Amino acid sequence: MQLSVEISKYPLNSDYIPFIKSFIERLNTYSELTVITNTMSTQIFGEYDLVMSVLQNEMKASYEQFGKSVFVCKFISGDLSPEA
Repeated sequence: MQLSVEISKYPLNSDYIPFIKSFIERLNTYSELTVITNTMSTQIFGEYDLVMSVLQNEMKASYEQFGKSVFVCKFISGDLSPEA
């Protein structure tokens, strides 16, 4: 099953840009996923189990590296990427 996710990260730090960039850069290392970033959010498209596993690992790494952050996510089944 394919999954589409829209995620926004809000670090609880005044110097928030490096925290967000690091998270997005790590997401982009997964060649099996389609990752599209704009000024408001990042969209992730791929196989359900892989997307959920990547989010679990990268959100945990983000908390461990940068501390407190808020993640706001929307999930919808299917591939809603522009290429689909």
